[in-house]
Amino acid sequence: MGEADTSSIVDDLLLKNFYAEVSEVERDNEVVRILSCFKLNAFEYLNLPFDSSPEDVKKQYRKLSLLVHPDKCKHPQAKEAFSALAKAQQLLLDPQEREYLVNQINAAREELRAKRKKQLKKDTASKLKSLVDEGKYEQEYEKSDEFQQQLKLKVREILTDQEWRRRKMQMRISEEEGRLKKDEEESKEMWKRKREHEEQWEGTRENRVSSWRDFMKGGKKIKNTFGEFSPMCAFLF
Repeated sequence: MGEADTSSIVDDLLLKNFYAEVSEVERDNEVVRILSCFKLNAFEYLNLPFDSSPEDVKKQYRKLSLLVHPDKCKHPQAKEAFSALAKAQQLLLDPQEREYLVNQINAAREELRAKRKKQLKKDTASKLKSLVDEGKYEQEYEKSDEFQQQLKLKVREILTDQEWRRRKMQMRISEEEGRLKKDEEESKEMWKRKREHEEQWEGTRENRVSSWRDFMKGGKKIKNTFGEFSPMCAFLF
């Protein structure tokens, strides 16, 4: 067994021992935190910074999942919280899902930067300091709790807007599919009635032919002011 494997086993044991000593109140609080998270942001469920790596995601999931595991936590919604963590990890480890989320986070960050830039134009002292520090001033600001909170809220705003757009599009697609299905059913019903009519008409052919023959045998010519009609004319009129 290598040194890395031994270290990993030791870490696991320490982690399990630590969570064995965690109070029930702390476990319950974590369940409440998880279930109160913004549902469209997997980073919030795992309580991770937006720039966390996939490896960070795996480690954090392991820690939190041990904390709220239904076998360890007595909270009635522990299972729900545990499932939410598992889904969050799955999303953040999926390349496409992660890329989508990161793109929305970057869009939120750029919006805040643009807003910040406008504010600095009005604040001469801050603008000069930003120029002197060659961007370091802004880098430090983006690490601040104030900026991180703004970013978190802006990400929520953008994700909500995107989800609303997606749902509206899905509604339109569903409505269009429903309309097409209705048109298709009406078309089928129309052709069905037409076929039934043709079948009924075809089914009476023999009777019509027989009636015509009987008429031809016993029919009489009909006279009117225009002269004499043949039996066929009498039948038609």
